[in-house]
Amino acid sequence: MSSTHFDIAIIGAGAAGLHLALAIKKESFFTNKRILILEKSAKDQNDRTWCFWEKEDGLWEDIVTKQWSRGHFFTANKSIPLALAPYRYKMIKAIDFYRFAKDEIASSPIFTWVSDDVLSVETAAAISIKGATSTYTADYVFDSRIPEKFHATNDHYTRLLQHFKGWIIRTEEDSFDPEQFTMMDFRLLQPETCSFTYVLPLNKREALVEFTLFSGNLLQEDTYDTMLKTYVRDILKIADYTIIEQEKGVIPMSDFPFEKYSIGKHIRIGTGGGWVKPTTGYSFKNCERNARKIVENLMLGRNANDGLISKKFRLYDSLFLDILNRKNYMGPALFETMYSKIPVQKIFAFLDDETNFKEDLGIMSKFRSKHFMQAFINYITRSWNT
Repeated sequence: MSSTHFDIAIIGAGAAGLHLALAIKKESFFTNKRILILEKSAKDQNDRTWCFWEKEDGLWEDIVTKQWSRGHFFTANKSIPLALAPYRYKMIKAIDFYRFAKDEIASSPIFTWVSDDVLSVETAAAISIKGATSTYTADYVFDSRIPEKFHATNDHYTRLLQHFKGWIIRTEEDSFDPEQFTMMDFRLLQPETCSFTYVLPLNKREALVEFTLFSGNLLQEDTYDTMLKTYVRDILKIADYTIIEQEKGVIPMSDFPFEKYSIGKHIRIGTGGGWVKPTTGYSFKNCERNARKIVENLMLGRNANDGLISKKFRLYDSLFLDILNRKNYMGPALFETMYSKIPVQKIFAFLDDETNFKEDLGIMSKFRSKHFMQAFINYITRSWNT
């Protein structure tokens, strides 16, 4: 095996790794640096869809598939319209982001992209990365792999999963309003779970329909298909359609302290760094913000991971996850309370970790306090016993 040294190595070319590479490329500070990107796959498939909200035009307008300023939230008894302004809800196909990022990276001589499967990382004066085909060293390593400790079961952290399957369907007749989307629809539930469907219309005859669960266990593969078929038939009232694309995935929803497994200049990023919002699964804008913060830290000579995780909002995430973990069936009621009693703009700001403590208290006061009080007691008890 050969050994090649780099100033920075990025393990994984997913959302976090590519956001970090793009943020590095923008700064002249890195002009004379050597940046390695290690990724085992070709990143040439549309393997997922990312959604996010923002108030103005952002960095990705040229590759946004579709955006909406109006939406709906549904329960068995309620239809809540969502007027998002000044926010817009945006959708990006992964393949478009991959292509954009790879083209940008290929245009810069500071990057080296290597197809390799990382087997281990050893921390020393220069960090050693052992791959399946070669060994590399770097001054900084940004690693999107999930720490092995996350898979342990002998700690007090909550571990739920966001698991989903989606179809992009095409109908023979106009079936969708392309000007509004469905944020969450709880009219079709997997029994005793927090499960919902969302609908992102691309035009009048095409839409992404995705069935999603926040729960502890995966379903049998055919169950996801059954739920999607039932939703399209019974809720959307569509009989004739063609499935033109499919996607599925699993996202950890946990208050596990991923960031504590950043050691020295071996920094965890993405899902492996706790960049996924634990209570929602949203990550794309977090990756953008955190990548920009890391680059700023490097240029100012600070610790690379300073200021990435808010302890206050992680506490709130822990409380909400505790309720979903103990009483998963309460999920629909919790989200109904959220969207019926809190303006969607305030929800978005809260989920972006932008609200102050007074605003936080106002939001939490809308919920049944006994559940959050019990969750807080559980949190304190677990902390004492750690």
